[in-house]
Amino acid sequence: MDQEERLTAVDNIVTQFNTYEDFLDSQITSVDLYYLEDEGLARQLVELGYRGTGEVVKREDFEARKAAIEIARLAERTQKKTLTSAGKDLQDNFLKALAVREEDNHNGKTVIFIRDKNSHGQEVSGYIDYAHRLKIEDFEVYFSGKRRLLPKPTDMSFYNWDSHIAVWNSTPNYQVIADNLQGLLFKYKRDRKILNVDPKVSPGDNSTRIPIQTDLYIQAVIFDHISRRKT
Repeated sequence: MDQEERLTAVDNIVTQFNTYEDFLDSQITSVDLYYLEDEGLARQLVELGYRGTGEVVKREDFEARKAAIEIARLAERTQKKTLTSAGKDLQDNFLKALAVREEDNHNGKTVIFIRDKNSHGQEVSGYIDYAHRLKIEDFEVYFSGKRRLLPKPTDMSFYNWDSHIAVWNSTPNYQVIADNLQGLLFKYKRDRKILNVDPKVSPGDNSTRIPIQTDLYIQAVIFDHISRRKT
């Protein structure tokens, strides 16, 4: 049996049995149990290849293939996950910009700046880690127009212009650098590149700053970062 045929045989066994013990038990006959009088010993003999009615499969091979198949299954399920922006009739440029970036924002590539008034009529602004908010919130309400995306005190930065409350928070993707002569900076954790949000200077290496013309907010800007770090 060549390598490819053996892998196919192992895969068939792995998909047929939940555990390695289940596979060993399937190889034990009633005659084996009659003479050995010990199920554990019978399993050991099958594992060593001295007993059994079929292919000899080592425990490490079984568990490795089991893990690989499970990883592939989860990856396929994730890939098939429907985007929350899919099928929506998006009219505003801001929502269109978010929709274009939704599928590709698993590693924190996009930072969103929003300035507008909240439900209390207070002007607020802040920087949002798009990927992080996608993971902890259902964006269906935003893409459907039921609610507007606004910065929160739990975002990368939040400022209430009426109460003068200012908050900064690092996220799984970005480290906030607040006390800096250059102003507010964000360090992308994957490649350690700095994102400078000051509109008067360059946003930094591999980053772009895109002001969005929108009817939803007083001001909206999207920063895109492309990580060059190999994974």
